[in-house]
Amino acid sequence: MSISQQFNEAVSKALSVPADMVTDELEYQSIPEWDSMTHLVLVAGLETTFGIAIDMDDVLEMGSIGKIKTLLKKYNVEVV
Repeated sequence: MSISQQFNEAVSKALSVPADMVTDELEYQSIPEWDSMTHLVLVAGLETTFGIAIDMDDVLEMGSIGKIKTLLKKYNVEVV
């Protein structure tokens, strides 16, 4: 499975949304499924999937899927 597929699966699972909803434009709190609790579930899912520990400052910056992809580069996770 590619990194992009792993990413989409982790986000889809954490937010309980179909994978086709996982686009760069999807933003925190733009859908009912992405609230503060599921944000933490999403962070935990990404950490588990990619074997990383995301800094709290970065967790607070994760305002959209596009932003998350950019932040993950800092952890050597390149989601294309």
